[in-house]
Amino acid sequence: MPSTIFVLNGPNLNALGKREPGIYGGQTLADIEAMCIEHGKTLGLDVVCRQSNHEGDLVDWFHEAGNAAQGIVVNAGAYTHTSIALHDAAKAIGIPVIEVHLSNVHAREEFRHKSMLAPAAKGVICGFGANSYILALNALKTLTQQTK
Repeated sequence: MPSTIFVLNGPNLNALGKREPGIYGGQTLADIEAMCIEHGKTLGLDVVCRQSNHEGDLVDWFHEAGNAAQGIVVNAGAYTHTSIALHDAAKAIGIPVIEVHLSNVHAREEFRHKSMLAPAAKGVICGFGANSYILALNALKTLTQQTK
């Protein structure tokens, strides 16, 4: 029976492929989601992908994942740097959360260096483009095997 992993994406990630491709790459969010679903199958994971530009939707999905999933991969976009609500949701749910970013946020503007989510996450992966998601799925597979 496959383990369920939520892959959650925050604001403006629906514009991938058009939005600053020099920073974020040319793949669309649909491309990344398809890649995650396919890679998840090879790991025996059932990957559920969602995106919203609204913080409350992401919080609701964290809570849903706490009851229905074994882990979360999240690219919270700009909410990474501002959302105490996502930090609190990650701490409340009792499953591992991996924060991901397409770009290396530490090599960018100063305001991107601080993550409100990272202290509540199991780990952070950034700078590997769409492969950041694959690395996070691999990490969650390992983490979920350890807890069984």
